Amino acid sequence: MRKLLEKARARSLFLAPVLAIALAANPAQAQKPKKPTAGQPAKPPKGGAKPPTGGGGADIEIDDPNTPPAGGGGGAAKATDNAPPPQAGQMTEQAAQAKRLFDGEKWADASLALYRVYKGETGDDEGNKQLAQYHLAIALYRLKFYQAAYGIFSEIADKPNHLKFNETLLWLSKLATDLPEPADIVERVGKYSDAQVSKFDNSNQRELFWHLNYLLGRYKYKNRQYEEALRLFGKVARESKYYIKAQFFSGISNVQLRKSVPAVESFRRIVGAIEEGVEGLEDEGRMRDLALLSIARTMYSKSVSIDEASGAPKISQDHLSQAVIYWNKVDVASEYWLDGLFEESWAYFMAGDYAHSLGNIHTIQAPYFPNSYYPEAEILKAVIYFSNCQYEDATIIVAKFQQRYQPLYDELNKVLGKFKGENQEEPFYKFLKDVRDGKADLPPRTKTVVENALSDRSLLRHLQYVQVLDDEGNRFKKAPGSFQNSPLGNDVKDALQLARDIAVRNAGQLAKERYERNLAELNEHLRDSAKILIDITAAQRNQLDQAIQGSQVSVQESQRNIVKADDEHVIWPFDGEYWRDELGFYRQTITSKCGR
Repeated sequence: MRKLLEKARARSLFLAPVLAIALAANPAQAQKPKKPTAGQPAKPPKGGAKPPTGGGGADIEIDDPNTPPAGGGGGAAKATDNAPPPQAGQMTEQAAQAKRLFDGEKWADASLALYRVYKGETGDDEGNKQLAQYHLAIALYRLKFYQAAYGIFSEIADKPNHLKFNETLLWLSKLATDLPEPADIVERVGKYSDAQVSKFDNSNQRELFWHLNYLLGRYKYKNRQYEEALRLFGKVARESKYYIKAQFFSGISNVQLRKSVPAVESFRRIVGAIEEGVEGLEDEGRMRDLALLSIARTMYSKSVSIDEASGAPKISQDHLSQAVIYWNKVDVASEYWLDGLFEESWAYFMAGDYAHSLGNIHTIQAPYFPNSYYPEAEILKAVIYFSNCQYEDATIIVAKFQQRYQPLYDELNKVLGKFKGENQEEPFYKFLKDVRDGKADLPPRTKTVVENALSDRSLLRHLQYVQVLDDEGNRFKKAPGSFQNSPLGNDVKDALQLARDIAVRNAGQLAKERYERNLAELNEHLRDSAKILIDITAAQRNQLDQAIQGSQVSVQESQRNIVKADDEHVIWPFDGEYWRDELGFYRQTITSKCGR
């Protein structure tokens, strides 16, 4: 119980490097925070830590920094890239005809002609082949073969001495709005410097300039260059439609740098901009609630520090109160409301306000939320009863928890066992699709848990990317036979198939890791429940060590947890029936039976 109490007392909520707006996270790098050693708070894992587990898929999700791009190109610049660009001499007649078709916007015919120039079939020099390559990418883009165009633009972006290296940056910006985030456009934008982006800093291209700074900032953030990322996000003006996103990543970058004050300022700017009617933002309510939740979590992290003398966690009541204020601002209709309520229960526990903490847990378990999944809430509840020496009640809570969740863990583990071994990403992708479509063959008890584990927005974006590629494949099938059966058509088809294979593999890997993380967290809660039973037995035999005894609440201290109504409220005893307008207002009196 000592480690469990220290874990509960010292739980520090750092934002994970994961966002979910039009923003996204790295499941591959997600780690479970290790339990603290005696007297120390849990350290955040590399890249950040997540709040108390058990939420209904509402982690703040950010881009996956390690998923390989599903587009063409890639690779480090070669030494020859430092050479000067080639010169474009006199075009051959075939190249000139290809350019005339391009200028006439006859995209299909132009692309076939340009491809022959690009591949050296016309005898043109290297300069004209590079020009043809660039125009070919544009023609494919105009034909809405975005992935194929991206593959060619990616090759150009890998060659700084390419004649159209600078101009390609504009098209990467366009592609970033046409392809979902898993296409990893920011990786290609990262090939460019500040100076190259600054060329677009003029009155006619200001929005493009802001967008490129946002994308380049995302690249720096992805590579953990947080100071550089902050500088670039700071260039995105408030008038830009990317301002809110840039501010969100600024906040999270500051969290990664352990700078809570500027982090909170960024999140507050988001709330302020939305309240003032900022334009170009989809789902304003959701973004506002996400910012409020982020402020609360950052404040909560700030509330925990270590006493240098004793090494024990020290709580700042002011920061804890601020965290609670912002959790309470999350709209009750928000997808984040239950997560905020659950996280807030930990804050109340740390403050010793068990009546509020237990009341929040009571709300979470209301029948209005049949798909909610918060097993850790039961562990917190048992810890509160143990802290108040109500051992019999704590034992009953733990026994019910184990009776409910051990079979669930076994069933979840059994489902995962079907995907053991190598090369299981694609089968798991199909499983993910079946879960999302409601077609998965799952035991009733596990269905809700699996759906929650595989419902976050990062996975949704990966599924969206596969769908975008499928749509592009369908467009290809409707193209003229002369295009489909040409060498260019074969390249386009191969590029689509390769991108789809990689996208499916990434989505399956991501989903499998989400599932495994959810299972590991449940297993940890089961271990915690067993530890509580061991310590209950020790307490009943008066064999608790001094550290745990010091964490228990005296009868006098427990008087603060007697619920009293103020002038604006009345006490209405709970008779087993929940009412919607009472959600979030439940309180539970608990008195200590400890002897100290």
